[in-house]
Amino acid sequence: MQFDKLELNPVENPGVLDTATWNPAGAWQNLENLKYDWLGLRRAATAGNTLPASPQCRPYPGSLASRDQDVFLLVGLADGQQVFIELGNGGGDKALGQPLGRKRLGDGTALLAYPTDASVIDKYCRLIHPDKGPRALGDTPRLGIGTRMTVAVWPGIFDAMNRRNMAANTIQNSVRELNLLDNLRACLPPEKNYACGFGTIETGYTGSTYEGLWVAGVLAALQHGGPLRYGADADHIQVKRDPNGIARAKKLITAARYYSFYTIDMADILNYQALREDSRARAEAFFGEQMVDAQERQAVLECHRVPFRVAGRSYHLETAAIGRFVGKYWEALDVLAELVDHIQKLKQGTKFDLELTIDEHPPEIPAFDCLTTDEELLFVLREIQRRGLPVTHVAPNYGAEKGFDYRCPDGLEGLEYRARSQFNIAREFGAMLDFHSADDLTSAPRRVIQRATEGRHHFKISPMLQLLFAEVLQEFHPDLFQRWWDDAMAYARREAALGSSFAAECLRAYQQSPDQRPSRHHAVFHHYSFAFPGRRDDHGQFLYRQEFYRLSPAFYRAYEDRICTYLCGLADELF
Repeated sequence: MQFDKLELNPVENPGVLDTATWNPAGAWQNLENLKYDWLGLRRAATAGNTLPASPQCRPYPGSLASRDQDVFLLVGLADGQQVFIELGNGGGDKALGQPLGRKRLGDGTALLAYPTDASVIDKYCRLIHPDKGPRALGDTPRLGIGTRMTVAVWPGIFDAMNRRNMAANTIQNSVRELNLLDNLRACLPPEKNYACGFGTIETGYTGSTYEGLWVAGVLAALQHGGPLRYGADADHIQVKRDPNGIARAKKLITAARYYSFYTIDMADILNYQALREDSRARAEAFFGEQMVDAQERQAVLECHRVPFRVAGRSYHLETAAIGRFVGKYWEALDVLAELVDHIQKLKQGTKFDLELTIDEHPPEIPAFDCLTTDEELLFVLREIQRRGLPVTHVAPNYGAEKGFDYRCPDGLEGLEYRARSQFNIAREFGAMLDFHSADDLTSAPRRVIQRATEGRHHFKISPMLQLLFAEVLQEFHPDLFQRWWDDAMAYARREAALGSSFAAECLRAYQQSPDQRPSRHHAVFHHYSFAFPGRRDDHGQFLYRQEFYRLSPAFYRAYEDRICTYLCGLADELF
């Protein structure tokens, strides 16, 4: 099918379009002509009995809801489209908007169908079935689960959530992983971005869009039969230091308007050099550079000079220290306030979680040179509170590195000390600590985080579910895995030839390995496999992505089990 310049089959390329009703007229025609017991469906739904199904119409009991004596639910059609159905008096259009069509059944019951467009799904989750939509979870401990493989990942995630009775952000990808739908439909080339600790990459490499990932994830939750406490995280919305940085961030937030969690990444615009200022006079001069108004300067000083005591520790920020923090963070906090205003206008009163992440760092700053101190965190949280910004989560730089277990020089003892003290500080301000880049942490640092935070934290993973996909793929579909492996090796070799020392080190480690059989465990695959699934040709068309969604049922069952086992193991160690 053609969507502007983009050609794809939405069934085999999920997570792209902002609807699962891509042929509205065809969907209604199928429903209108369908020989299906709609009245029997309504009776079964009202009585709590098994819903009647047919090859042409699959009702999802998990989506079932009642409103004003009407029955609402999601159904899947034979062509892969999905629609919302209303059975009853026919007044649902006041909540859901214009229906695809309506007709009267034998006893006068009205049958209405609505498209599964993003805006309609949002209304359904807010007004019809709020228990099954993504929502702000505040200080609820949870996993943040990167969902690069879209519909393939959610059955295993939901299974783990139900087994461990845990919450999770089950829709989560970052600015680097997602496309804007308009750009993808226009087949525009991907933008360039910087990945912390890796280098320059092409964005949108999962092939999903902000809009499409949310639609696919919420529909998957509605299809699930059990209860779910979940959110949708527009992760690492970066504010870049170029002139279009803020405008670009607002554009991404607009695309993610229905998400429940926004992670604002300020790493690129922080002034890291300010904290290295040795001169007291120069440090205090940051006040005048950032704040013209004398009354504002005085208010800031009075706010941050107040002694702070928590869990037996006392903090007192001197004027020079406050000045250094002003120098590092002031611009970022001003931008955060502007983005908060943009989010609030989009959400129109709907609650959302908001994270300020300062865990990453630009390429010129070494990882362990910008560990977040207690005093920094105290300043940031106090200033957030002073400005009245609705920040619910904060992600300090605690020393994690992508691709490595915890290896900060202070060791696990230092990690525990810092995590505990910063957890205590954050808790005083009603904020939750978030731990990013956590896929590569082993059991020992995970248990440290659990002890330090009493299990009350937000732990984010991203590439691991894709790596597990590759692991199971090698077992069930080795030919596709081999092509994936070959692409990762070619990518790493190209980067090494262009001067990437990191790529050269990954290749060297593979060449020196006693076992050189292709495996997702090799560093070269771990770091250079991400681009293959969403790779596009010179005309902007997907090359391979559809192949990942037409695999054998046995593969998807095994993958579901692998995900569930992995996530349950994480939960046991973290919460």
